[in-house]
Amino acid sequence: MLYSIRERGQGLVEYAFLLLLIALVVIVVLLVLGPVIGNVFSNLNSDLASY
Repeated sequence: MLYSIRERGQGLVEYAFLLLLIALVVIVVLLVLGPVIGNVFSNLNSDLASY
């Protein structure tokens, strides 16, 4: 199948937007869950240190 340069560029822009959206979702999830996960590991570390 032959694609013009314009159609190929459009596909690359769509992939770039998709990657940007995925990156933003990952960043938001890490910002929201980061402190919670940190607290879990902190509690686990202090529990293991008490043995």
